[in-house]
Amino acid sequence: MDRQPVTIRDVAREAGVSVATVSRALNGHANVAEGVRRHVQEVAQRLRYSPHGAARSLSSRSTQTIGVVLPDLHGEFFSELIRGIGAVARARRRHMLLSSYHGDREQQAAALRAMRGRVDGLLVMSPFADQPGFLEENLPPLPTVLVNTHQAEPAWPAFEIDNHAGAVSMVEHLLGLGHRNIAFIAGPEHNYDARERLRGFREAIAAHPGAEGREYPGDFDEASGHRAGQAILAAGERPQAVFAANDMMALGCLYAFAQAGVRVPQDIALAGFDDIPLARFVHPSLTTMRVSIAQLGGRAVERLLDQIEAGADVAGPASGEVADRHVLAPELVVRASSGGPEHPASGTGPG
Repeated sequence: MDRQPVTIRDVAREAGVSVATVSRALNGHANVAEGVRRHVQEVAQRLRYSPHGAARSLSSRSTQTIGVVLPDLHGEFFSELIRGIGAVARARRRHMLLSSYHGDREQQAAALRAMRGRVDGLLVMSPFADQPGFLEENLPPLPTVLVNTHQAEPAWPAFEIDNHAGAVSMVEHLLGLGHRNIAFIAGPEHNYDARERLRGFREAIAAHPGAEGREYPGDFDEASGHRAGQAILAAGERPQAVFAANDMMALGCLYAFAQAGVRVPQDIALAGFDDIPLARFVHPSLTTMRVSIAQLGGRAVERLLDQIEAGADVAGPASGEVADRHVLAPELVVRASSGGPEHPASGTGPG
């Protein structure tokens, strides 16, 4: 015979308290003594009680779920971002509904609209946010926090990376090592991070007379970095250094160089951006700009949940309030691939 599911009344009876007290204890209300809260939680765990999500949503108008809409789910950047979001969501007893749209404007618009009624708030990364009316027309009336998303007129709370300053720092590092001819593997044109990293590269090169920059197209994945590496080697005069706009492209480029017998950093220096976990475990280890990707996601969801739990009005252009903006500065991490003072290109290790 099938076992009947444990109800809130079963928990109340076993714990010797009222149903209302069980509800308040399990939903984190402040007006419950800490000892009673722990006792109720222990009983609920022992009985394997699971609250009925749909019933709770009807009574509280809360889904206990946040929506996350990202351009893609492939690659270590997104996996780290989701890891950071998920860790905070779990710690604060929230579920996560995840959607990606692979860079398609209409698919993202549909994904945003589909979140209505399913989540209590949204984290959004969008390359279309600076297009007039896009967010206003497609975002549900929910608390929303933007991640790495450019707003023409700041209207929603946002967390982002200082991509421009990070790119300038990396070029300064490579120039400081004596490299004057630097190739840059760019990211996708529609991506705001990519555009800011390209802008930083161009400005840093222009600020140093005698420095020369070359640009190659990329798409933030290993395959495009591999193609760019092959194009760099086929172009004739070899640059002294290559700066890829993200680590995945740098790793693809590193593989192209290895296939051609070109040693890094002895024959050519190489650097990336993001400091994905794999960057320190390749050979040679990758010089990069460290972005605390998981922290970026975690801080953004903390801000969103604070807004939801405070019952704050929905932000946006209609609110008339100035949205807060949090910018995370990346950190230069020098490893073997750029051949810096700590890792000279004339080292005895294999290239």
